Amino acid sequence: MSVTQQIITIAMVVLATMLTRFLPFIVFPSGKPTPKYIQYLGKVLPAAVFGLLVVYCLKNVDVMTGSHGLPELISIAVVTGLHLWKRNMLISIAGGTVCYMLLVQFVF
Repeated sequence: MSVTQQIITIAMVVLATMLTRFLPFIVFPSGKPTPKYIQYLGKVLPAAVFGLLVVYCLKNVDVMTGSHGLPELISIAVVTGLHLWKRNMLISIAGGTVCYMLLVQFVF
């Protein structure tokens, strides 16, 4: 890439980043009420994303070979238990990830 192309690429990345950061504040200013469909999306999308993540994480698990999906099932139980206990998404995800990695590296 030439220097000009690099400058143009960096400028486009900066512009796209600024657009995605500032656009919600421009479209939905603080003085106006948030539209109902945006409120609805804010309520249903987190659960939908987690459902998608569960399906994605379990799509290649083969219960007929090897560990029979035990590391995945144990980690799901850890995530569920941590979330019911602490009600903190970050702790739940981090705890499940650490549990899975320890199980895969040292147990199974």
